[in-house]
Amino acid sequence: MQRTLAAKAIMVVVLLFQWGQASAENALPRIAIIIDDLGYERAAGERAIALPGAVSFAILPGAPYASRLASLAHENGKEVLLHLPLQATSDKGGAEPGSLVLDMSQQQFMVALAERIDSVPYIVGINTHRGSLLTRHPGHMRWLMDAIVARGDLFFVDSFTTARSVALRVALESGVPAIRRDVFLDPDVEPETIVREFSRLERLARERGSAVGIGHPYPVTLAYLEQALPALSARGIELVPVLSLVGGGSR
Repeated sequence: MQRTLAAKAIMVVVLLFQWGQASAENALPRIAIIIDDLGYERAAGERAIALPGAVSFAILPGAPYASRLASLAHENGKEVLLHLPLQATSDKGGAEPGSLVLDMSQQQFMVALAERIDSVPYIVGINTHRGSLLTRHPGHMRWLMDAIVARGDLFFVDSFTTARSVALRVALESGVPAIRRDVFLDPDVEPETIVREFSRLERLARERGSAVGIGHPYPVTLAYLEQALPALSARGIELVPVLSLVGGGSR
């Protein structure tokens, strides 16, 4: 009797293992796409939010249409992120409005961060805007992650504007659910660039199982995505919210 029960238990374990392997083999490659820089142009923002599928939207704090577009995205079941401005190594044309900067004290940083978080409704995560200077500094990134941990309901995306960024490492060390951008879809607005980078995003997802792309509400980017996104399922790719790819956190 005991041998029979043991044999059945072993068979169940084997079947579960085989099922898990089959599920992993049959899982579709997944991509997440974030459209950055929303909030300053109403029409472009509304067109972006109308994109088909689980596209996510990163909205700049203090922008004139920030609340309106965040509410519209939320009403349409789309993820809303705070597109948090951080100091860049070169602020050509002046610093980005609302940027968190290196010479802030911890108290100044935390107060400013809380204001930015409160300015955009319905956010489920934060991703970085610019930040090629500040994301290199572990102390400031620790302050950011401490605030995210204290809030308890946000994830973090490192837009990875510099290879020297420590933001993802600090996030994971702090227990923040986090991920890093893999591809910028539109480093320039040439149509062939967007086609090439979207293909690279697909290739990375097929190689690794998932990938994250960031684009912007440029007319050429939105026109391409309006055509490309509905065809993803036929190409064996699943478009998912960013949260479904985020890992490493404590929640």
